[in-house]
Amino acid sequence: MKAVHIVQGTAVPLDRTDVDTDQIIPSDWLKRVERTGFEKGLFSEWRDDRNFVLNQEQYSGANILIGGLNFGTGSSREHAVWAIQQYGFDAVISPRFADIFRNNCTKNGLVPAAIDADICETLMRAVEADPTLEITVDVARLTVEAPAIGLETSFPMDAATQDRFLEGLDDIGLTMRVVADIDDYETHRRAWMPSQV
Repeated sequence: MKAVHIVQGTAVPLDRTDVDTDQIIPSDWLKRVERTGFEKGLFSEWRDDRNFVLNQEQYSGANILIGGLNFGTGSSREHAVWAIQQYGFDAVISPRFADIFRNNCTKNGLVPAAIDADICETLMRAVEADPTLEITVDVARLTVEAPAIGLETSFPMDAATQDRFLEGLDDIGLTMRVVADIDDYETHRRAWMPSQV
């Protein structure tokens, strides 16, 4: 996982509530054995509508996704996070994330910034009015900012998760931090205990 300190760029305003993981990446995409190519399935059922926000030229190249309340509800599929990332998004802003989806985000390097619903609504309307609006999601300061409209707000993230982002540590990276202790344990454990083969 790469380290993430600041995500800066433009946004796509996905003005829908209760977006579940099956809408993010429909289940027929879960048959893939490789972990790439999921960007083609992102919101694929909605993308058939040419008026869907991801099909609108003014939002092309955006790297921040703004969603409505209860983003990422439904089943626990990491594929939803992979699809969002592989499409080009580095952060998702919403008033509330489903717990499992938020956890999957933090383990894969996608920043979930939960901000107040009224502020999220203001930000979404501002992006609709000006798709070039610059937004900054600062993981070090735990803030979301849009200076052009005078918006600055904070979002919660526990210290351990924040450290994962700042240091670029996935679960394997966290384990590798203590590999010397693991090796020491293996060297000194009692002979009657099961051994690695």
